Amino acid sequence: MRDTDRALVQAATAVSKLRCRSQHHTVASAARTADGRVFTGVNVQHATGGACAELVVIGTAATQGVTALETIVTVADRGREVVAPCDRCRQVLRDYFPQLRVVVGPMDALRVVPLGELPAETGSGSAG
Repeated sequence: MRDTDRALVQAATAVSKLRCRSQHHTVASAARTADGRVFTGVNVQHATGGACAELVVIGTAATQGVTALETIVTVADRGREVVAPCDRCRQVLRDYFPQLRVVVGPMDALRVVPLGELPAETGSGSAG
């Protein structure tokens, strides 16, 4: 993992610790562009559904004119674990950013993989 990837995990972790303090916001994502800009977001849970943190990050980046993201990471449990995007987010991310890299794995052994190489989901995922 590159230093910029570690910094991305730190950004998502900081947002998770600071902003994910209720049942409405439980997961944080951070994404980086090729030129190094970082965008963060949290999920929005509601009884009628919600938006995952990855989708909030896409919208946040779009408001700044970003059309390409390079790497994304999602952090849950107030910064204690990195989670893979859920199936719905994987599809959206694949459609918008087919070359996207994703940080995954346990906190002590994180790695970066191409989005298309993520293992099939077993029902968990980011839930956010």
